[in-house]
Amino acid sequence: MPANPPKNSSSPFASFRGHHVGLRVKDFEAAKDWYIEKLDFRVLHSWEGMNMFWAYLSPAADDDFHIEIMGGPGVEREAPVLDSVHESLAGTGILHFCLEVENVEAALAELTNRGVAVVLPVIENPDINRKLAFVRDPWGNMIELSERTSGGLA
Repeated sequence: MPANPPKNSSSPFASFRGHHVGLRVKDFEAAKDWYIEKLDFRVLHSWEGMNMFWAYLSPAADDDFHIEIMGGPGVEREAPVLDSVHESLAGTGILHFCLEVENVEAALAELTNRGVAVVLPVIENPDINRKLAFVRDPWGNMIELSERTSGGLA
């Protein structure tokens, strides 16, 4: 993979950093429990507002990335639950979020033991120097697991 292009510290958006991905769910407690029990996420903060329940959850050892779970009344349509990454590519919008792991095979094996649905077993993508796998939560949200291989920059 080529080197990253130079950073643009003079951009008016130079302070942009990734913070969270928001997941709207019908059953707040079930979704929160699933991420805690299956992925070992931690609850950083929970609150109520706008007639909904909210929580920031983070991976076991990462305080910089969050999933924001939003639950409560008002869900008018639910996203389809797909069992194929390829099938998900037929839609638009955010298709998945990615968690970087040290060993994708070990992470996938543990998630399988915990009953997490696997939608794409481990593949290697030499174009980006990564090993990848995809799982999904019970509500259809795809989660990519990504391991850097030699030469992986991004």
